[in-house]
Amino acid sequence: MRATGWIVGGVGVGVGVMYWADPRSGRRRRAVTHDKALHTLHAVENAARVVGRDILHRVRGFFFETQGRMRREEVDDRTIEARVRSALGRVCSHPHAIRVNVEIGRVRLEGDILKVEHPKVLARIARVRGVLDVIDNLQVHKQASNHPELQGGKVRTGDRPEFLQHNWSPAARFLGGICGGSLLTLGLWQRGLVGGSAAFLGSLLTLRSITNLELKRLTGVGAGRQAIALHKDILVHAPVEEVFGFWRAMENFPLFMSHVEEVRTSGEDRSHWRVKGPAGIVFEWDALTTRLIPHQVLAWKSVEGSTVENAGIIRFERANGGRSTRLDIRLSYNPPAGALGHGFARLLGVDPKKQMDDDLLRFKSLLETGKATGHETVSREQLPLPTPEHSGPRSVH
Repeated sequence: MRATGWIVGGVGVGVGVMYWADPRSGRRRRAVTHDKALHTLHAVENAARVVGRDILHRVRGFFFETQGRMRREEVDDRTIEARVRSALGRVCSHPHAIRVNVEIGRVRLEGDILKVEHPKVLARIARVRGVLDVIDNLQVHKQASNHPELQGGKVRTGDRPEFLQHNWSPAARFLGGICGGSLLTLGLWQRGLVGGSAAFLGSLLTLRSITNLELKRLTGVGAGRQAIALHKDILVHAPVEEVFGFWRAMENFPLFMSHVEEVRTSGEDRSHWRVKGPAGIVFEWDALTTRLIPHQVLAWKSVEGSTVENAGIIRFERANGGRSTRLDIRLSYNPPAGALGHGFARLLGVDPKKQMDDDLLRFKSLLETGKATGHETVSREQLPLPTPEHSGPRSVH
């Protein structure tokens, strides 16, 4: 076994020397590696400065907050009212329905509130600095059906702990990375269920810290169509009517999208997609056109239960006096295994962002010059012309 190890190690060293010392490509490879190492070093230094500054600010903030709570603070009523209003916006879905009056530190609350939010609001207002007492004159309602001032609104969760927020601060990411790395190391040394669980949790925590993505976006579980988001802008030197008509005829997509094998439309608002994914795996789903304003907006989304949930919206804007068209393209999708699956696809050489850039360049060339070269050459003569149903004035909401 020891001899085999030496042989394998020697072969590896030899291959490495041949790779870096190759007379034809070795200099370029060494230069690229040097540049990447330098870029990584600068990124690490910048991240260290950001984390250090964030930790320093938090320590100072905690010190002054503690100091302020330990001593009695003379605060005017207007300042207390502003603080109460700020606190209401964190725990109440309809803060405009509540009237706040402050007299010598005593806060009087009047108006309407939902029963489910009533205890949270009182508890949160009582913790506001400078508040001496809370007088509750609120009208509590189980439902908002008969009260216009309680209609709509967005549920507020209050002050969430740092590690339960959507985006972690630099300090939280640093601490999470340390904890995740420690758990992962412990799991690799341990055996059995305990070791496996520690390694799994450590891996998730480390990835969460590095990517700053929620676990549901990392794993794809419960993320809907929002695991991965792409945003692109492109200027095409062609009239907006021509550009919009091309996009509206979705059968054109396989002619410039390298990963799309087929798009079949059935009716004006429904289409069936057949797309080639990593390792040649083919995915299929149905999509619905959700918004259509001729020459302005085109939006679609996959039907519920699709293998790859996705959604997109394209906005068309006239440019250069109508001779050109500016496209604002926003796409979101949830691949199998979420962002982890996205990362695995990149390891296999499939980068969705670069793929989208290449597709849009082929699209731009196709409309501007009549020819686009990708895996095969495509000319304008091969394209189906948009029919009246593709370009007529119609809106779908």
